[in-house]
Amino acid sequence: MIEYPVVNGQVVLVDFDESILSKGQVVKSGAASLIEGRRTRQSLLKRAVMGQNDVAARNAGIVLEHLRTREGESTILIVGGGSVNEGARELYLAESVRVISFDVYASPNTDFVADAHAIPLKDGSVDAVWIQAVLEHVLTPATVVDEIWRVLRPEGLVYAETPFLQPVHEAAYDFTRFTENGHRWLFRHFEMIDSGVVRGPGTVLFQILRYALGAAVGNRWLGSRLTLPFFWVRFLDRLADRAHASDTASSVFFIGRRSEKALRPQDMAALFRGVQK
Repeated sequence: MIEYPVVNGQVVLVDFDESILSKGQVVKSGAASLIEGRRTRQSLLKRAVMGQNDVAARNAGIVLEHLRTREGESTILIVGGGSVNEGARELYLAESVRVISFDVYASPNTDFVADAHAIPLKDGSVDAVWIQAVLEHVLTPATVVDEIWRVLRPEGLVYAETPFLQPVHEAAYDFTRFTENGHRWLFRHFEMIDSGVVRGPGTVLFQILRYALGAAVGNRWLGSRLTLPFFWVRFLDRLADRAHASDTASSVFFIGRRSEKALRPQDMAALFRGVQK
């Protein structure tokens, strides 16, 4: 029988032989975040400069609307729920919804600690999965998506939000980026309900400027402060049409329904939603 450690009142359901996590580190740190100084909420300054993620909030409403068509209480699994991301708060407030949350660290928002490459839930046990700004931080995104498909009930829903054109964040624990089409292929075992851009080229320009000035002065924090007068650049997002925004998105989203059919490689070119010429 496998004995899992319990740290700060939360069980750590991780196969450490197959995880980036170290058992000794998890126990010694009290299952603390791998990122030093992680905040559970955005600062007021960052929220003012970067704006609200209205897309996530809207899509949370879409997910909840689909779930309301089902009888009884629905269960939503939040992968990477150590902090409550923008938009996800709507899920916690919804009636007839049970939220289960985990992350690679323990927090007041998590029910247990786990590695998303091996989600410790039974097959077909949840109605929806919310995975926001997580897939860039896992070593093998396809494995995580396979796990999401496994734990979802038939026709269960997934909402994923993942970066495309963003600088590295979370230091050593940032691995991958996806175009909108690449994101769709990642979720090829799901029927698409909707996909699109979360933030567009204006946000990309502002983020790159922050990091560029940080590189110039050798200090990322100072670079961010020097960029503050240029916060208005992100409003260029509003001028971009759908195709151009897709080609230069800071991040993209996908809403889908678990399916027994998968996209074929030959299907992908026709699904491209960027600029054609």
